[in-house]
Amino acid sequence: MNPNFTWDDLQFFLAVARTGQLSTAARRLRTSHATVSRRIDRLEFALKVKLFERNPRGYVLTGMGQRFVETAERIERETEQLQLDISDGMTAQRGVVRLSTLEGFGNFFLSDRLADFAGRYPNISLELVAIQQIMSLSRKEADIAVALAAPKAGPYHSEVLTPYTLHVYGARSYLARHPKIRTRNDLSSHRFVGYIEDMIFTPGLDYLGEIQPGLRAHFQSSSILTQLKAARQGLGLCVLPYFMAKDEANLEIVLPDEIELKRTYWLICHRDLMAMPRVRAVRDFLVEAARESRGSFLREGRPTVSRNAPLEEQ
Repeated sequence: MNPNFTWDDLQFFLAVARTGQLSTAARRLRTSHATVSRRIDRLEFALKVKLFERNPRGYVLTGMGQRFVETAERIERETEQLQLDISDGMTAQRGVVRLSTLEGFGNFFLSDRLADFAGRYPNISLELVAIQQIMSLSRKEADIAVALAAPKAGPYHSEVLTPYTLHVYGARSYLARHPKIRTRNDLSSHRFVGYIEDMIFTPGLDYLGEIQPGLRAHFQSSSILTQLKAARQGLGLCVLPYFMAKDEANLEIVLPDEIELKRTYWLICHRDLMAMPRVRAVRDFLVEAARESRGSFLREGRPTVSRNAPLEEQ
């Protein structure tokens, strides 16, 4: 190996390869934009190959760069395993892990447990990306994802994290000033809050057609948090996960014995990354937290609507 070529250089290379941006890689590595650029230039000079094409949109791997990713990731895995073998385990559990989750799970379940995670794994820096659309694992936008379906194929580790139920909720103020809802057919005369139809990125979030064909949301938002707030204010009925709405004193479940939807959260990660101590630690924490909180995800009842969401690609 060239004496000017160090493991640190490979870490900088992988960060840029996974993000495509010097600035993003710099944030993940807790360093400067200029330092990342300098390390990439040094690595290319040491290897005497061009690893990236530079363009206004970022850094794109060349053919040689794509091949080199496999080598660098293998060295990364072996280095982390070596650290684990020679340490007490806690020392090896260090570094940055980016976790991508759906907004509801990230903001209404995991966020309440971040202090527990930090106390258990003080050397792991967790980046929680809780947005509507799950980030791509195949493009290295995240290390682990919590999604509504497992990938159809690919080098992924996928496991069920937890099932959960959803129900139709209405604010007490809304229900008091609108006609009573005695059957499913009565729903067609009521206003609904829901997702923007052409922005629903996975079938698992398409609720209204399951409840009653032809239902349309009068107020639409890409954010489940905004939908919850709209339902609180009485803008309409809304389908919400039980774990999000169960403690909302102003919301009531509509037709609780007739309508219940079921979905499943999946935990997904590249098989190679799952061997890394820091990634394994995040996985173990999520699995344990979901298992201990199973009662928060599932409402006891008699479901009549249940569907496994089609598989989605990451």
